[in-house]
Amino acid sequence: MDAAVIQSMIEQGLSGARVKVNSDDGVHFEAEVVATQFANKPPLARHRLVYATLGELMGGQIHALTLKTLTPEEAAVPY
Repeated sequence: MDAAVIQSMIEQGLSGARVKVNSDDGVHFEAEVVATQFANKPPLARHRLVYATLGELMGGQIHALTLKTLTPEEAAVPY
């Protein structure tokens, strides 16, 4: 699985989202997703929104996906 494909799927599923996806092995991925759809949602609900964009790939071609999910306001705050 290609990280660019995952990035594209998330961007298509979450309109207006800013997405970065990385992988060292093509099976385990890390993604940072910044989306307005995450406003007022707890982390689990945010992750479910992202998983929904990937459908059956989760648990199949995508063995593991580490997520960092932020609203645009949260992303603007320096760490």
